[in-house]
Amino acid sequence: MDSIRIRGGVALQGNVCIQGSKNAALPILAATLLTGDSSLLKNCPRIADVYAMVSLLKSLGCTVNWQENGIEVDSSRVRRGKMQSEAVKGMRSSLCLLGALLGRCSEVAMEHPGGCCIGARPIDLHIYALEQMGVDFWCEDGMLRATADRLHGAGIVLPKPSVGATENVILAGVCAEGDTILEGAAREPEITALCGYLKCCGAWIEGAGTERIVIRGGRSLYGTEFTIPADRIVAGTYLLACMGTGGSIFLERAPREEMGAVLEVAERMGGHFCSSDEGIYVQGPVRPRAVSRIETAPYPGFPTDLQSMALAVETLGEGESLIEETIFENRFRVVEEFRRMGACIEQVGERSVLVRGVSSLRGADVDAKELRGGAALVIGGLMAQGKTNVTGCPFIYRGYENICRDFRELGARIISV
Repeated sequence: MDSIRIRGGVALQGNVCIQGSKNAALPILAATLLTGDSSLLKNCPRIADVYAMVSLLKSLGCTVNWQENGIEVDSSRVRRGKMQSEAVKGMRSSLCLLGALLGRCSEVAMEHPGGCCIGARPIDLHIYALEQMGVDFWCEDGMLRATADRLHGAGIVLPKPSVGATENVILAGVCAEGDTILEGAAREPEITALCGYLKCCGAWIEGAGTERIVIRGGRSLYGTEFTIPADRIVAGTYLLACMGTGGSIFLERAPREEMGAVLEVAERMGGHFCSSDEGIYVQGPVRPRAVSRIETAPYPGFPTDLQSMALAVETLGEGESLIEETIFENRFRVVEEFRRMGACIEQVGERSVLVRGVSSLRGADVDAKELRGGAALVIGGLMAQGKTNVTGCPFIYRGYENICRDFRELGARIISV
């Protein structure tokens, strides 16, 4: 199904359950390689990126079985570190297998990882960090190759927080001889989830969620049962959709404690919230207010993965909003598509746009060029008057189990075709 059709103009109402986190599930799936045992991951999202990771794990020798309440991975038969090229090309997160395979097999051979075209996303920080732990890298026949005769602990300082590089250091560090001390680590909740899984497997890790992580390596790891946390980006997507369309919704299982920056921006847009252990109740405004400035930042700042959705809401905002993207340089590829819908958006810098709110958007044929921008276009279609057709939807399915079903549960008129 390559397109999503929407008839907009309906205020959202009802309840929706938030799926398991994509950004937590992928590195945890990679971490199952380190146990040489069987793990059951509950609440694992059934999305395209997870299916691609499962394909990679199977190609490496894992046995993977979906169950009603999650996914079971048995890595006892893994013997090689060469990855399936098709899945690597299509998924940036395959890069987190670097640390896991070096820890399990002492070698890796992979094509340059792919994914969404939202920026350069160089892998130099991954290589820099792992080289300090005894890894040798080289390119041969278009492949990135790496070997480590003996992984050893190291003191590593990342010049800027990188989620992927932090994950790779953790995955390699739990298998390395000695202690690894990582300074400048990313603080995202998905890092905490990965460390939580590894600690359940017997690893010794301190400092997850802070800038300084200490790992005592060399412990024997074993399989476990672990629940993937709810997806804060999916929750933020549906919350911002309510900001743009109005109405009131309940986000079941939404991780309130991880969404402070998003809720702050949404409150400035005119939203009202009530949270509990069960989730977040959201009441959207009749028309959103313009937030004078929204700037993305590493966690706990406003997430880059929700910048396009905030932009969508602000196309109807009362006033002007400056949106600055500090993480990826190509996050504004969605701007031209919103202009087709009647939005007034001016590029005022290489990484910033000025959004002047209009009274209404009109339905149009638009094309998703990456995952989060595609979800933002769906929100735009829900906000617009008339019919919207969003193509390029395989990007969207990389991160959302069933975005059309979820919005239909909230009263939207939306189908995938």
